This record gives sequence, structure tokens and C-alpha cells, in this order.
Amino acid sequence: MVKKNSQIIIVAALTVVSLTATAQSYPTKLLQHEAQIDEIISSMTLEEKIDMLHGKNMFSSAGIARLGIADVEYADGPFGIREEMEPHSWNSAHLTTDSATFFPTGSALAATWSREWAYAYGRGMSREARLRGKDMILGPAINIQRIPTGGRTYEYLSEDPLLSGELAVAYTRGAQDDGTAVCLKHYALNNQEDYRGFVDVRISDRAMHEIYLRPFEMAVREADAWGLMAAYNKVNGRWCSENEQLLNTILRKQWGFLGMVISDWGGVHSTVDAVVSGMNVEMPGSRYMGKALLDSVKAGKVSEDVINQRVREILRVRMIVKPIDKQKANRHPVGNAEEMTVALEVARRSIVLLKNDKLQLKASQAESLLPIDVKRVKSIAVIGENAVTKMALGGVGAGVKTRREITPLEGLQEALGNQVKITYVPGYKGYGRQSWGQRESPQQKADAKLMAEAVKAAKRADLVLFFAGDNREVETEGSDRKSIELPSGQDELARALVKANKRLVTIIVAGGPVDISTVNEVSQALLVSWFNGSMGGQALAEVLTGKVSPSGKLPMSWPKKLEDVPAYALGTYPQTPANSNQGDIFVGLVNNRNAERQQQQLLAPYTEESLVGYRWYDTHEVPVAYPFGHGLSYAQFAYSDLKVVPTVEGLDVSFVITNQSETDAEEVAQVYVSRPQAHIQRAPKELKAFKRVSVKAGERKTVTIGIRRADLCHWDENAQAWMLEPGSLTIQVGSSSDNLPLKGESEI
Repeated sequence: MVKKNSQIIIVAALTVVSLTATAQSYPTKLLQHEAQIDEIISSMTLEEKIDMLHGKNMFSSAGIARLGIADVEYADGPFGIREEMEPHSWNSAHLTTDSATFFPTGSALAATWSREWAYAYGRGMSREARLRGKDMILGPAINIQRIPTGGRTYEYLSEDPLLSGELAVAYTRGAQDDGTAVCLKHYALNNQEDYRGFVDVRISDRAMHEIYLRPFEMAVREADAWGLMAAYNKVNGRWCSENEQLLNTILRKQWGFLGMVISDWGGVHSTVDAVVSGMNVEMPGSRYMGKALLDSVKAGKVSEDVINQRVREILRVRMIVKPIDKQKANRHPVGNAEEMTVALEVARRSIVLLKNDKLQLKASQAESLLPIDVKRVKSIAVIGENAVTKMALGGVGAGVKTRREITPLEGLQEALGNQVKITYVPGYKGYGRQSWGQRESPQQKADAKLMAEAVKAAKRADLVLFFAGDNREVETEGSDRKSIELPSGQDELARALVKANKRLVTIIVAGGPVDISTVNEVSQALLVSWFNGSMGGQALAEVLTGKVSPSGKLPMSWPKKLEDVPAYALGTYPQTPANSNQGDIFVGLVNNRNAERQQQQLLAPYTEESLVGYRWYDTHEVPVAYPFGHGLSYAQFAYSDLKVVPTVEGLDVSFVITNQSETDAEEVAQVYVSRPQAHIQRAPKELKAFKRVSVKAGERKTVTIGIRRADLCHWDENAQAWMLEPGSLTIQVGSSSDNLPLKGESEI
């Protein structure tokens, strides 16, 4: 027994070294100006120091003008630089120079499974932030997608910590290599929008570290993230903005974070606890960290050494992010060709082909509807308001005043030109801001008149493209969806369309999972095109017409029904407050209401622990509509020749991918690991590596993917450290979490 424990401790120590080495592989810039910062702090008055610790305007915090230290300018949000606002309100400044590229939202980026394009995305965001005079991007948003109904699922990346973390690292490096600080958000466990301002998440240390904190840790250690935003909620009884465990013990001591922490807007609840626990900047006002903090220091409740440390952490970021002269900001056009190209390339790789069944045309002939064959298809009925709805703006929270957004209908018209007659009819009336204000449910019956017009168009067409899904009013910050059913009577419309024309392709426009049971049954082909940015319509048209082979993979599981989702199955979500009128903290801030601060505290026990998403469905053998990692192609890939070789860093997994088609395409190879002899509870398999690979028609390509030792560790609650349990590993490789044709064994 002693020998076994000693072995674990020795291996764990090696793992800690590996984690540290990983962090050092991307050296920090934050310590380059410590001597200069010492001089600045020694020259500052206490009042000047306090002035840096809270908002100056709605999206800026103060520098020290007399010492040549510029204000810090924040850019909202993670998928495009928000338009300029009036200094002390949420009203637009109505400039003509503050447009920006609308990049595909977080779930779309995650569907690419591409580190390369996540890096380009972060760099593109930075280039536009610089032109707009911004120092820090309020993003990436990297909370785990615990529930599919989450109002910001479209902003977040994935249900899996490794996929989220790898893309967060790439986005962070891209932005900061270009000179703009990121602000990782929302730290931590902000996994629902309903009651986020007064919910208390209860979770074990192991689940917290392995699932919910892991993407943040990776971005801090492996990309030297310079900023971080504290979430609205509590974790284990303490507000995130004053949570000693999260901000000091984990973030600064365990991970070695050297940068600055800002609050979510209106998310600070105290003065002494917040600043002592590690909060740097209260945004957007000074309720707690202005005069109240100054008085607390003068009264001896807060040491000036603590204030100096908080100022130092801000100055570290300020000194490496070159300030933009305010007279030069917003002077040049934003949303230029290079950034639009990045948005297009990400959108192309994000589109997920869920199914592409063959339709029996004649007794001896069957054909897939996609890609569209213009030799056979001469008329297309485009049905659904989502074919023409722009998604850059809508709902509550961040949006983008973009110079350009190509809708799906516009993309198809451009791609097909005069080759095909396209007829558009709306088919349904989308859920809008007026309905949202009246608290009407998105789940309405089909509009009889609009449905009749759609059926008439479908009967006359060679092919029907049905654009279903949500919009930015349905999926919005500040509230969660109450259902994943398709809104606006879309299921009823889909059943009517297939009776009129069996050649039906459904395109789901959404930021997260929806109930596709009906459209999946009636459609010969089914795609997900997300909220896909300024160039999303062009990217979708290229996929539909075969110019680009679809290569996106689901970054989250799509459940058959909401009751199958772990938080719903266990009854821990949704919560039911005694006061049904409890509002959202951010909406209250925008409307100048502070009543939410007195509202009832609600508990959110994460009783599923680490079994989030596919981990839960695999463990409990719950069937899903489409699994994590799923996504088809117009090409056919075969996997073969698996080899697993132990290395100092972990394992090298090599295999061959053969493109057995006449179509050049990209494939995302995924590597999952099982621990059949584990002494601690684990999911049946977990994603541990992945790689996007370009494979030409007929090509046979050898692929090698490394599994890092650090990613095989578990969090030991007694040691409060990552440890590696030695033993046998089962390695599985394939194209999704439930299509893993290769299987091998190894030891660690």
C-alpha cells in the first residue's frame, strides 16, 4: 500500500512539472516593467490609486494622466467590437465609424475544432479593437455549456473542457500577439443566465477543476492571458467577485496569474472583501471600490499594500498594451477584407452536416440532395424567416454594428446566379423584440396564411431549403430558453412542407441545440449553420452547392429531449424562486434598478459532478439525437493503422486517414481515452486530443497527435493538485464520440 501511494505521488510530481513547463512554454510579458511600475506607484497619491480601481465610463477605467498612464479602454464583446456608447449610459453614440466585423459566435468557432482559425479569429478581433482604440477585449467567453438552454450558449465554446481550452488558448494568443489584452469570461461557473445574479453554485473541487476551470487554467498557463472577468454568481457560498479561493488561491497562486481581474458589470457586492480577495476593477461604476474603498484604507480596514498590489496588476497590463490616441481611434474603417476573410474561413469550417440521406428517385437509383446538383435542380423554394434574418444584433447584451452581413438567401442568390430560380417565402413569423418584451413564448402555433404560401412554393420547386432554428431574440443574455423546441410553429410547417415536396433540406440556424426530432424525421438532409457572422450566408451557400465540403463537428451533444440533459434529469435546474418577478442583474443595471441585490439567493447544486454532456450520456447510456463531435462530409474517410507510442510528454497516437472519394475535404480526427482500471470515478471515455486534417481526394495521410500527460491527470482534492493515476489506457480514434473505429491499449 505504501509503495502504491509512493508511486502515485512520484508520478503526480512529474505531472506538476509538466504543467509548469507548459505554462513556461509561452513566456509572460507581464513582468517586463516591474522597476518602472515601482516608480509609478511610489509617485501616486492614494486617491489616484483608488481611482484606477473602478470604472470611469461605461467601458473604460482610469489611468493617471499626470504620469502619462492612459485609461484602459474595454471592447465588448467576444465575437465583434461593439459600437461606441455614450460615456455614462447604454445609449449608442451614433457614430458612423464604429462598425466592425461580425465574427461567427463562440459555438460556431468551436464547431471548427481548429486552433489555427481560433488564433486567426483572436488576431482579427485585436486588429479591429486597435482601430477602435480598445486595449482589452471582453472575451473569449469560455464557460462550459452545461445546459443547452443557456442564454449564452451561442457565445460559449463547448461542453468539453479540452476543446474549450485549446480554442481559448489559440484565441488568446492570437489577440495578445497582436497587442490587445483578452479578458477571459465569466470566471467561474456562470453556466446559466436565469438568476445568474443571485445563484450559488455548489460543486466539488474535483469537478470544478476538471471541467469548469480547466479552460481558464489552460488560457492562463498556456497563453499568458492578461485579463479575466469575475462572474455574477456565487461559488460555494461566495460571490465570484470576492471569492478568495477562485481569485487568490487558484487563479494567482496555483496558476500564477499576473494580470488584472475586472468585475462583470454591476457584479461587485462589497468593498473590503472584493479588493482583498483579488478584484482589480469594479465596472462600470464606483459604488464599492471608489470613495468607500478610500475610506476603508484611511480607516485601516484595507492595507495600502493591498491597494498597491491591485494597481501593480493593472499597470502590468497597461504597460504592455500600447495605448491608442483617442483622437486616432474610430478614424479608419473597420470590417475590412482581411477580417472578413477570417470570418468566412471560420464560417466555412463551422457548418455541420448532421445527415445527408439518399432519396430514392427511381427503382434503381438513389441520390443525396446535397450538394445541390444544378443539372437536376432548376428551382429552389427557400422557406423560413431565418433565411433573411440578420444575427449581428438582437436580444440583450453584446452585438455588432457590422458593415456587412450576408444572409443565407443572399449567399444562395450570389452562388447560383441565373442557373436556378429561387423563390423565397417567410413561412413563419420569427420571435421578435416586441414578443420578448411582452414575455410571450417563442413556442407559438404556425401562421396558417404563411404556411399555406410556403406549401404552395414547395410544391412548385425541385428542392426545398427550409431555414429553421432560433434567432438572437430567442437566445439572449439575461435569460435562458424555457424549451429547446423549435419556435414559431416550425415543426408544424416542416410536416406540411414534406407532404408538398419530399426533396426537403433543413438548415438549423441557432447558437445551441434545438429539438430536431420532427425536422430530422422529415428532412433528407440536415445542417447546422449557427449564428455564423458577416460572411455566414456565403459560407453556407458554398457548402450547399458543393464548393466547400462540410467539415464542422458538433462541440456539444444534441439531446433527443430536454429531460435527458443531466441538470434537468437530476432536477437541479431550473430553480424556482419564491419571488417569480426576480429580474436579471444586468437588465436591472441597464434600467437603473438595484432591487435585484435584495433578491432571494438560489442554490444550483451540480450533482452530476464531472458528468457533463457526452460524459453523462455515455455513463448512463442515454441516446442522443446527434453525439458530441459528430459531423459528416461529402467525402468518405477511412481510419486505419493505429499506433500508440509512450513519450516523455505523454503519448503519440498515429494512424492513417484515407479519403475514399473524389472530393478534397477536411476531417477532424478525435482521440478519446478510457481508464478501465481506474480507482476513481471516470466517464467511459473522454476527449484527450484532436486535429483538423486536410486530405485530398484519394489521398492516404498519416496523422500523429500527441496526448499530453497533463491532460490525463485528475484533480486530487486532498492534495489540492493535479495527479496522474498510473495504469492501463484504452485509446480510441475516429470522427466523433460514437464513431471510433480504431482502438488500442497503452500504459501510463
